[in-house]
Amino acid sequence: MSWFDTLNALKMQIDESGNSQVEQDLNATTTVSPLTHLGLFDVTGPDAEKFLQGQLSCDISSVADGTSLLGAHCNIKGSMVSLCRLMPTENGFWLRTERSVLAQAQSNLNKYMMFSKAESKDLSQAVVGLGIQGESAENLLNTLSASIPEQVGGTTSFQNGILIRVPGNRFELWLPVSEAETLLPTLLEQASLASSEQWRLAEIQNGIPTLYPQTLETFIPQMTNLQVFGGVSFSKGCYTGQEIITRLQHRGKLKRPMFRLSVAAQQAPEPGSMINTADRAGVGTVVSSAAVSEGQYELLAVMLKDSFDDNDIDLTLAEGEQLERLTLPYQLDPELFENKR
Repeated sequence: MSWFDTLNALKMQIDESGNSQVEQDLNATTTVSPLTHLGLFDVTGPDAEKFLQGQLSCDISSVADGTSLLGAHCNIKGSMVSLCRLMPTENGFWLRTERSVLAQAQSNLNKYMMFSKAESKDLSQAVVGLGIQGESAENLLNTLSASIPEQVGGTTSFQNGILIRVPGNRFELWLPVSEAETLLPTLLEQASLASSEQWRLAEIQNGIPTLYPQTLETFIPQMTNLQVFGGVSFSKGCYTGQEIITRLQHRGKLKRPMFRLSVAAQQAPEPGSMINTADRAGVGTVVSSAAVSEGQYELLAVMLKDSFDDNDIDLTLAEGEQLERLTLPYQLDPELFENKR
């Protein structure tokens, strides 16, 4: 029986993209979301760290030392062709990304791998994720493990998998399928099953970017606030797209960072869709969205800072739905928005 079959037996419905739906306990204080919308591939071998250091935007040596980081793979123009969360393993690294772009993310890295002593394989059928969040998430995990990461981004071994503390009092747990099938009923004795949509909402509320097929090669890392999460290193050596990314940081001015908004609409705003004002189309681009309740959504969008900051300007989606400005849980470096010449 596959992992999806196990979840189907719990009355969880999963679509072709891995998005799950389940009747949820809205009063639950602690939830477990099978991360069916996400998948893993690995990069292993003697040159795995060196290879990834020369390709991704984050500092891979920090990952090798036990810190999970977001990292972007960019083209020569500095635009992100993939965005992954990296985790250290005994033989190299696991890279977690949206299931809908996993094959392309892995393929883009494989193009540069042929001259390295490194290799990659798709683990999305063998290793699966559980997202644990809520008031008692840490206590629940403490009953199952002697070692819980103390810092955001910290990782510990969990059975034959990896446990990561991520922003917002949340944890990602990645395990072989057989161990996840054994563990899930134990977790559900003290927590409620939740959909992938609830996990996406938490990502948005914590201001964490995601890439989808519609937004590949659309943003440079700083436009999605990736530097806030250690996802961009400005001190390590060269990597693909570094010249453009570093030039913006030290010599340029960021005009379009990522913001958080909400909207009442009949359907979720699609990644890549435009945000407009009465006087100008395309002041923003939707990065991700998730339902808060029926007909109510939160979203992240890369958009003109001047348009977001001016509360007298109405922001709308293409169909005219009006957006409400929300705050992010972190502050952006004001120097990003200053002329440096």
